[in-house]
Amino acid sequence: MKFVAFERAKQGTGASRRLRITGRTPGIVYGSTAEPTLIELDHNALWHALKKEAFHSSVLDMDLGGKEQKVLLRDVQMHPYKPLVLHVDFQRVDANTKLHMKVPLHFKGQEESPAFKLDHCLITHVLNEIDVACLPSELPEFVEVDLSGLKKGVSLHVSDIKLPAGVKAVRKGQADPVVVSVVVPAAEVSAEATAAAAPAADAKKGKSKKNSYFLA
Repeated sequence: MKFVAFERAKQGTGASRRLRITGRTPGIVYGSTAEPTLIELDHNALWHALKKEAFHSSVLDMDLGGKEQKVLLRDVQMHPYKPLVLHVDFQRVDANTKLHMKVPLHFKGQEESPAFKLDHCLITHVLNEIDVACLPSELPEFVEVDLSGLKKGVSLHVSDIKLPAGVKAVRKGQADPVVVSVVVPAAEVSAEATAAAAPAADAKKGKSKKNSYFLA
């Protein structure tokens, strides 16, 4: 995605407030070998861009003073209750340096899976995005996850996701986090528990009857 930004000379709370009154949003771009640069963007254009998933998860082309730079959106500050973007941060990317990003997951095939179609399991999307590491040119806008093979009682983990070439999942804290859980319906669990308890109850009843014969 491409967007246009303009350099700004003034900084500070007062300058930023006056800038917002004119329909502009203050921001900054930093990183790489260049010095941080104060920028401003058209608020309405930025507002609509922020509604697009790709603006948050892909390498962006920023036109600044007629020169194009590759950047990532790193932070957005919103007004507590007004539909107003207060400030944005962008980071320059180096084509030869790996970056870490959160990439959204797009799920497909859930309705065709045996777990959903035949066993009527409850399927829950535990994660809607994953952390990845890759070169800027290899960063995907999203990762598609095929759920058509889900089976009863078998959850999908990060290690089960097929990632594009050059992209590696970054696991923080957990060895292999669950992405999609598959839960057996409560009614079926209850029926299985009842069925399992029946032989034990019959055995207990038979033992009790046998003891009554001895007492007689």
